[in-house]
Amino acid sequence: MFWTKEIECAPREIISKIQSERLINTVNRVYKNVPYYRKKMDSSGIKPSDILSIDDISKLPFTNKDDLRNNYPFGTFALPMDQIIRVHASSGTTGRPTVVGYSKNDIEMWSENVARCLCMAGLTQNDMVQVAYGYGLFTGGLGLHYGTEHLGATAIPISGGNTQKQIQLMQDFGSTVICCTPSYALYIAEVLNEMGIDPASLKLRVGIFGAEPWSESMRKEIEQKLKIKAIDIYGLSEIVGPGVSCECTYQAGMHVNEDHFYPEIIDPETLQPLPPGEIGELVFSTISKEGIPLLRYRTRDLTRLIFDQCECGRTLVRMEKCKGRSDDMLIIRGVNVFPSQIESVLLEMSETEPHYLLIVEREGNLDTLKVQVEVQEQFFSDEIKELQNLSKKIKSNIESTLGISVTVQLVEPRTIERTAGKAKRVIDKRQT
Repeated sequence: MFWTKEIECAPREIISKIQSERLINTVNRVYKNVPYYRKKMDSSGIKPSDILSIDDISKLPFTNKDDLRNNYPFGTFALPMDQIIRVHASSGTTGRPTVVGYSKNDIEMWSENVARCLCMAGLTQNDMVQVAYGYGLFTGGLGLHYGTEHLGATAIPISGGNTQKQIQLMQDFGSTVICCTPSYALYIAEVLNEMGIDPASLKLRVGIFGAEPWSESMRKEIEQKLKIKAIDIYGLSEIVGPGVSCECTYQAGMHVNEDHFYPEIIDPETLQPLPPGEIGELVFSTISKEGIPLLRYRTRDLTRLIFDQCECGRTLVRMEKCKGRSDDMLIIRGVNVFPSQIESVLLEMSETEPHYLLIVEREGNLDTLKVQVEVQEQFFSDEIKELQNLSKKIKSNIESTLGISVTVQLVEPRTIERTAGKAKRVIDKRQT
């Protein structure tokens, strides 16, 4: 087991003391070593001496993804490059990627935090961990890999894709844990079924899933189809990668490793802190990173924090499964729509597959939403009336959840593209 009990079960005052000391140190370092932060703090009228404890964090300005892109590639690094031993980068859908750098201590801290997370999920050094996240500039693969080794378990670095090979290794190596995106886990289940392999014949017992929003309904679907316990892990490359937080075996929220990553919840419109327990945008400050410390980084993820002690005994604050992202939220005819809402509806229906695509268009001055849904093989009939009835049923269920009208298009199984990475759920043609 890899359980830092003295931290994970510490009283709140101990955690706050650690956070205060590390925040003060971080603010002083970035003010001294990062011209971007020094300029930003000066323009806000803030000096390092104004930060006396973690309670003063709201005095600091926010950081966002554009700030990192505008200082591409290394303008937000707090160490010279001869002390940076690794760089990662997130995909740049709008041009430049966001680049992050790690010192030797950062890699050790990251590995320890991922190992903590795996321990929360019930893993031990006896596990065979199949890492099916992508390796390379994406942080997922190497993050889980190093954390697995730090725990003392066995890492199988297969990376993403090549699904039949994934299944072969599960059989041959006796993999007990699979790490990948939740949508890819469902695809693995689909291929297992096509190959006539009973998931119960495998040694898999736990899945560590993240990198994209997924609903409780999808969790139940994965657990039922793969015969495993599905654990949610959270991270983003700008903060460190996977390992920022993770569920324990009670699956009652993700424990935040808050001695390294300090969480806040703000109103995404007013940017003001919200009271404990309210849903808003998650903001993180890295308070122990050396390579690229970030102050009040806006993640755009929507969630809430839970401060009660967990049944597992940990006192670390927990974050709920993310509802979605403030920048992924669709506003259709004045109504806020999240893909996860539609996903939950579809996964509660026995006739549909957990694969869908939302297509948003504008006809005249009116926004329209089309939902493409894969129908299970046994329900995809040549009888037009049967398909019409199913379409009406799906349409009614979605509309009662969203409160707006939608068009439903039924498509054959395996029509919607599968991917080993993050699933593409939305095509917004209003922006083209």
